[in-house]
Amino acid sequence: MNKPQRDMIDVLVADHRELRQLFTQVERDKGQPAKRRRQLADVVIAELVRHEAAEGRYLYPTARRVIPNGDTLADQELSEHAEAEKTMKQLQRAKPSTPEFERLLDSLMQRTREHLRQEESEVFPKLREACSKEELRELGRKVEVAKAAAPTRPHPHAPDKPPLNKLLGPGTGIVDKVRDLLTRRPTSRNDLKGK
Repeated sequence: MNKPQRDMIDVLVADHRELRQLFTQVERDKGQPAKRRRQLADVVIAELVRHEAAEGRYLYPTARRVIPNGDTLADQELSEHAEAEKTMKQLQRAKPSTPEFERLLDSLMQRTREHLRQEESEVFPKLREACSKEELRELGRKVEVAKAAAPTRPHPHAPDKPPLNKLLGPGTGIVDKVRDLLTRRPTSRNDLKGK
């Protein structure tokens, strides 16, 4: 028997919950060896990039279309994503044994937590009000597909608005996944088990 299709907001709230759990793990594992800190940061980056890519493809275009002042709201959210991408790129380059690495990781998690709270309290209720259940379920399916094809590494200069983000994102995702496979870079919490 098929389980019911989650709508876009349910999918994104589940992502938010998983991100918060990951952040708690990162904080709990402070003081671990540099290799472990790098692995944790790589998973944080991959999870955030996938999540942001899916939001950029479906959440923000929908917000622009159905929420009053949706353009302003979407532009603000995408600006926050762009800042996060820059921080992730710096974090990717930082040596995990340095205070700079920990500062960047802490900053990224703090700003992301605030971003998640803002989406849940402001954006999602407005979308629930403006969209039909059927539209949100269809968007949920699309978000899940987009996350599966999304990049896993930050690309701060990549387009973040349709149609270019929809055209280039999946190709970038394939390249990132090949790089991850070749370098054995963890990109999910499951990859951390046994490491």
